[in-house]
Amino acid sequence: MEKETAASVAHGLVLVHTGDGKGKTTAALGLALRAWGDGLRVLVLQFIKSGGSYGECQGVAALAAADGRMELRSCGRGFTLRGKTPPEEHRRAAKEALQEARTAITSGQYDLIVLDEINYAVKFGLLRVDDVLSLLDVRPASLHLVLTGRDAAPEIIARADLVTEMRAIKHPYEKGIKAQRGIEF
Repeated sequence: MEKETAASVAHGLVLVHTGDGKGKTTAALGLALRAWGDGLRVLVLQFIKSGGSYGECQGVAALAAADGRMELRSCGRGFTLRGKTPPEEHRRAAKEALQEARTAITSGQYDLIVLDEINYAVKFGLLRVDDVLSLLDVRPASLHLVLTGRDAAPEIIARADLVTEMRAIKHPYEKGIKAQRGIEF
């Protein structure tokens, strides 16, 4: 029997993708695709997006149909707090998503969970930093957890194993070019 070494034992990581540049969700979805390709069971929970025609929804649905190891759930009510949806409805949706995340994290059903835009939920006051830290407290040691969104709280960054900051250098929006399907959404 082969002796287990630290390198051979699965060790779940906490990864944070933050910053003002584009690519946080894209990087997390790329990681999810890699994990799925290596046989891992993956869940993506979107804390702000409300589903719909985003390209990632169709892509993940196709992978889910292939073997059921990839799942995406849109739990939010949309991107803005200054829209048709009252702020209290955004807060309720975020708290429901938080409970859904806790259930998924402790279920043993997943190897990788992406909490997409959870950092925004904290930034906008929909969740408290302590709410997110409590998810890290209940995370099994083998579960990989990815948290995305701008302005990650210092407490979350301190608890992460890997933090990547996307930095905006240039964006087509600055030239008046609207968001492109398949690139930004």
